[in-house]
Amino acid sequence: MSTHAAASAATENLVIIGSGPAGWTAAIYAARANLNPLALAGDGLSRDRMPGGQLMWTSEVENFPGFVHGVDGQKLMGTLQQQAERFGTRTKSHYVTRVDFTSRPFKIWHVNDLSGEEEALLTARAVIIATGASANYLGLPSERKFENLGVSACAVCDGALTRFRDQALVVVGGGDSAVEEATYLTKFAARVHLIHRRDALRASKIMAHRALNNPKIVPVWNTVVEEIVGNEAEGVTGVRVKNLLTEKYGTIEARGMFAAIGHTPNTGFLKGQIELDAKGYVVLADGFRSLTSVEGVFAAGDCADPIYRQAISAAGMGCKAAIDAERWLAE
Repeated sequence: MSTHAAASAATENLVIIGSGPAGWTAAIYAARANLNPLALAGDGLSRDRMPGGQLMWTSEVENFPGFVHGVDGQKLMGTLQQQAERFGTRTKSHYVTRVDFTSRPFKIWHVNDLSGEEEALLTARAVIIATGASANYLGLPSERKFENLGVSACAVCDGALTRFRDQALVVVGGGDSAVEEATYLTKFAARVHLIHRRDALRASKIMAHRALNNPKIVPVWNTVVEEIVGNEAEGVTGVRVKNLLTEKYGTIEARGMFAAIGHTPNTGFLKGQIELDAKGYVVLADGFRSLTSVEGVFAAGDCADPIYRQAISAAGMGCKAAIDAERWLAE
């Protein structure tokens, strides 16, 4: 791939990097405000480069307002894209490799590896970062095999699905996220096996106390998941585990496995360009609006939200980012 790239002939008014609920909502608002936005949606080469974001891997979305019977994640993202493009959003299936926000206009290098296109450079007056965050999985081949068939990384998103109700479930992890996921799932599950590789939870003391005193939560200490077990008809039927102390193997029967070992924001290309926190999330200037540490650069969605990480909250942040960008450009 050539490292030499020619800049676009004209500077873009607004570039939106990312195309999940935050990116497409920002595009809808920006396009309706006649900002003529360009959305760099990702080239689909990997999960963090997928046009449409993480919902492209979700077959059942039941908590996005407006869909009484739920909606397929890919269909939802396709609809949002069509709505954005209806108002004039221009879309490129490109992945952003690096940026330079140290001077104006801002510089953005992007590529579509799937098509073999060389790295290209464009400039922009304003930028909205909406690249999302990727859930951390265990890295097992069987996880991918049973994704949307009982494997999940979001209890709030999927816990209420019919396949999990009154069933035994597994949560993997030992921090606050794992305890929150396990506790939430007790609303629907018959019991929740909380599998942790150590002999004590890393979660805060009060959260750990609540979990360990919940009759539906069964801690499984010093244990790791080796494989997800199941079949095409039923999906997940259990997990094969290994006790790290005894080195003995066993199988826990369960209809679902929830990975709760954190998220990684898709912000690697921003290091040294805007302020990121210790985990890589974009720091918002005042904690409420979408302003970042660089004037004219805004952020929305999971890349700037380590707490909620929901499609609807991301969409709301996309709305705010577009309005903030519109007002900034007008000034």
